[in-house]
Amino acid sequence: MKTIKHYSPPTTVALEALKTRLELTGNGMADLAGLSDGRQWRKYTGGAKPREVSAQMLFFIAARLTLDPDQLEAIYAQMREMGAEIDFAE
Repeated sequence: MKTIKHYSPPTTVALEALKTRLELTGNGMADLAGLSDGRQWRKYTGGAKPREVSAQMLFFIAARLTLDPDQLEAIYAQMREMGAEIDFAE
């Protein structure tokens, strides 16, 4: 298993470019990243000192953009097997 040795988060410009490319709103990006709402997403893209996107959050975003529904369901099943409870909003 590979371990991340070094990680540099995407810039706010790169995050805005992703939002534009995906044609999502702030709320849409929040949904993609597993955040509560667009205000939480803006903490990563604006203000005097934006938060850095963690490697774990970026991995989650990338997985949701890359994996097909069956692959994602296999991950959710593994999470449940590990003791998590997961419910989804439509």
